Amino acid sequence: MGVSCQADMNLQNAVRQHSGSVLRVAFSYVRSMADAEDIAQDVFLAYLKSAPVFESPEHEKAWLIKVAVNKSRNYIKSGWWNNREALPEDLSYLPEEDSRVLEAVMELDEKYRLPIHLHYYEGYSIREIAQALGARPATIGTRLARGRELLKGKLRGLEDV
Repeated sequence: MGVSCQADMNLQNAVRQHSGSVLRVAFSYVRSMADAEDIAQDVFLAYLKSAPVFESPEHEKAWLIKVAVNKSRNYIKSGWWNNREALPEDLSYLPEEDSRVLEAVMELDEKYRLPIHLHYYEGYSIREIAQALGARPATIGTRLARGRELLKGKLRGLEDV
């Protein structure tokens, strides 16, 4: 089996196993499914170009998440991003309870939104999140605690409506 054929199979497996996680991480940054899909494509293109070798499936997923975080940050910093008119994202496909929680999560500042997403939706530990985001574990723990408190307040406010 040639190198390019093996790289193609590795890419196919990575897309099959991790595209949902990569897409959700990008969405948690850009809050637009179309933009998140573009970022996910860029992540897997980087995977194909660099053909990294991983110690385990967890290492592969962590690499993809880190690349998704970096590409999302770069996307937000781009001139195009700053001059565009954002379209509201329709979450009506989700059950009502999930939709309300996700909307509340997406309203959080990035510094709380991303750790909450990575911890609760992707199952990462505080240490793994800290490594992916380039922060100290204590900082991530604090952001998770504050983010949970902010979410409680937002969700409590929704119950009153």
